[in-house]
Formats: sequence, C-alpha cells, structure tokens
Amino acid sequence: MPARRLALLLLAALGSPSPSSAFVDEPSRSETIAALSRAGRFYADEIAVRGGYVYFTELDGGRRWGEGEATPTQIWVQPPATPTVGEAFLAAHEATGDPAHLAAATAAGEALTYGQLQSGGWTNKIDFDPNGDPGAYRRGRGRGKNNSSLDDGQTPAALRLLMRLDAAHAGGHAGIAEAARSGLDALLTAQLSGGGFPQVWDGPTTDGPPLRASSPGDWRELPRIKAYWDLPTLNDGLAGQVVATLLSARQLYETRDPALAERADAAARRFGDFLIRAQLPAPQPGWAQQYDESMRPAWARVFEPPAVAASESQDVIEALLALHAATDEVRFLDPIHAALDYLERSALPDGRLPRYLELGTNRPLYMERRGREYRPTYDDADLPSHYGWKGESQVDALRERLAEARAGREPSRPSSSNRAAAARAAIDALDADGRWVEVSDGGPLLGQAKIPAGRRYVASATFAEHMTALAASLRADAAPE
Repeated sequence: MPARRLALLLLAALGSPSPSSAFVDEPSRSETIAALSRAGRFYADEIAVRGGYVYFTELDGGRRWGEGEATPTQIWVQPPATPTVGEAFLAAHEATGDPAHLAAATAAGEALTYGQLQSGGWTNKIDFDPNGDPGAYRRGRGRGKNNSSLDDGQTPAALRLLMRLDAAHAGGHAGIAEAARSGLDALLTAQLSGGGFPQVWDGPTTDGPPLRASSPGDWRELPRIKAYWDLPTLNDGLAGQVVATLLSARQLYETRDPALAERADAAARRFGDFLIRAQLPAPQPGWAQQYDESMRPAWARVFEPPAVAASESQDVIEALLALHAATDEVRFLDPIHAALDYLERSALPDGRLPRYLELGTNRPLYMERRGREYRPTYDDADLPSHYGWKGESQVDALRERLAEARAGREPSRPSSSNRAAAARAAIDALDADGRWVEVSDGGPLLGQAKIPAGRRYVASATFAEHMTALAASLRADAAPE
C-alpha cells in the first residue's frame, strides 16, 4: 500500500546493517526504558524553558544558543529545537506508554501555541518576555512582526508536532487542537495559486497562473526583487518540509476530520505538480532556490544568485519520492531520472556538489565578500564562512530509491542489529545524571553558535537523535521483523 511504503521510506533513514553491528550487545527492554526515563527527566526538568528548547545549553554557565545566543526568556522553533525535542518525547511515549514523556511533549506543544503568530504560522523563535523580542502572537503578549515562515522548517516542524499531539490527546487538548488546525489552515491558505509556497506570509497570498520554469538569457541582468519572499521558493529544504507536513496532516486527520485531510491531500498534489513544472529545462534539469513571477530563477539574499541549486534539487527529489509513495502517482517520478543524471555529472572532483551551478555554463558558482558587498566568483579559495557553499551528494541513494519506486518494491527496513547498535551507543554515552554531554572545541556550531573551548554543553539534536533511536529499538522489539 502507498502509505506503508511512505512509512518505510522514513524508516530507511535509520540506515542499513553493517558488519561491525552484527554482534552488538543489545540492550534489554528494561535498560532502554530506564535510559529514556533518565534522559527525558533531565532534559524536561533542567533544560526546558516553559516547555521549549534551543539548540545548545551550556552546563557550566547556563548560556543558551539558537541561531545566535538566546536570552533566558527565548526558545527556538526552527529545528533542531522545540519541535524536534517534542517529537522525540512523543516517540518515547509511543514506545513506552510513560505519561512523563507525553507531558514533556505536551509542554513543548503548549510553548509553541504561545508563540503562534496571528498569521497562523511561526517564525524562528519565541520570546516569552513582552518587552523582549516577541512576534505578533495570537495568544501570547507581543506586537512584533507577523511573518509566518517556511524557512528551515519553522512552521512545518511546529505544525507536525502539534498535529501529532492533537492525535495523541484524541482532540482533548483544546489549545493544541486549535493551534494545529488553525496553523494547518494557514499553511493551506498560503499556497500560491500556481501550487508553490512563499517563504513567508503575513496574510492572504496570490500569484499568477501555473507556469513552467524557464532559464533567463543572462542571469546577471536579472533585477533584484525586494519582496522575493512573497514568490515561490524552495530554499532551505522547503519542499521536503512542506510535503512531510501535508502528508502527515492527511494521515492524522483522515478519520477525525476527512474534509481537512482531503484539503491537505489536494494541496500536496498541487505542490507536487508545481515541483514538476519548476524543474529547469535541459541541459540543466535541476531546481532553483528562488523563482520570480515568470518562474525564472531569481535573486534572493545578496549572496543567493539565480542558479541551479544542488541541495534544493536533492530535496525536491526526496519530496517527489515521498509524494509517489503516498499517492502511487507515477508522474511524480518522471522528473527524477534526468535530474539525477544531471547532478551526477555536475559533481566536484571530491564528489561533493556545489551549492550553485551557473545558469548556462553549469560552472560551480560562489559569492565572495568584500566588506558589505558580495560578488559572483568561480574561485572557492576565500568564501564567507556563514554559508554552506558545498554539500554531500545523495545521488546514489536517491537513484536506488527511484529504482525501488519504479519496481514497486518497498524500501528495506532498518536491521535489528543496526537499531540495537544505535540504542547501545545512546545508553553507553548517557552519564549518571541522564545527560548526553559534549565538550566544545571552540569552533562554530549549528546556527553559528560559538561555545568557548572546553565548556560542556548539551545539544537538542543529540538528545532527539538518541531518544528516537532508543524508542525505535523498543518498537522493533515489540514487533516481528
């Protein structure tokens, strides 16, 4: 069934068996449950701020970081923060039935409801201090900006947690149920008439008729667009985040609110059709980060030129595979083969992919900084460190998944030995206080956080990864291979 194949696609992210994991000291069920309890209790009791989280929390001084240093009253929405941790707690509850995990997940959801904007979505952070840096919150006190954002999974991640919590409470938590449904309605309403999504919205959106993407004659002559965020974008994983959210809504509301589930399904298919049209023509059949009103690649920020975007292209392929798994619509597979061939021949000598490939020449394109100005360059010797100019190629893995989809095969399940190895590693790394402690080497971390060298800290991404691995091992232990 399509839904089962979609679930297996998501499970496949846990990895495949390796020779080194063949003889793992598999933790017992009681040992795993105890580790989940200790780790969850520490994170919920000692790290949460009104139920929410940031990326990093220093253990020795209490400083906290998201994208930049957070104040004592701020939490982060952008993953891996509050929604990511909440999902990990929810996974732990589903695997164990422990109400403490559901309580922690619910607290994270309640923190998100406080920071839901009047426009229905979320921005990157929430500030509980009305005199700090709050947004225009629907429930909390704040008169700041009202820009609901799809950037880096901000609104989608919040929505997915709230929708899952709504289901976990069977609609019985009124605040979470209302936030989930109003947020989903806002996302559906934000979809542009051509099927794409803007990066942000603060009210009703519109654009022109559905168009097929085209390449400009000379990209350097394209004008800058002041409000590019109102136009169709794929930047920072938008395609995968939005598709995952819409398909999750379809599944979670299928029996409880069929009309809402049907709206989510229709929006997902419309977005898939947009992704098909957004593929650039040969000989560069990839996707751009940003499009203009004519569906040409467009400028976004000053260091984001009109170009083929390799990372976004891989993300679109993932989204199309997920849409096919959920719908069995073969049209969602049609763009993928040509795109993979193109990305393969565009790889750098070290196998990685450049962030940008120049329109026309297909040369790796970068942006150099001189003071406040950015200029295009082909030289990668001295690039700004605040941006990722190269990324790992996923072409081989995506090609394998395409072959599975074409053949109607279900993706391979993660092996029991691999799950056991991940669970054992998580338990062995957990200290006596229920912490997964890391030590800073002084280098920049996610979000450009810089923790002084030698300082100990905990990371929400690490917490979520280990909690999810432990929960997965319990679910596998309770079900046949």
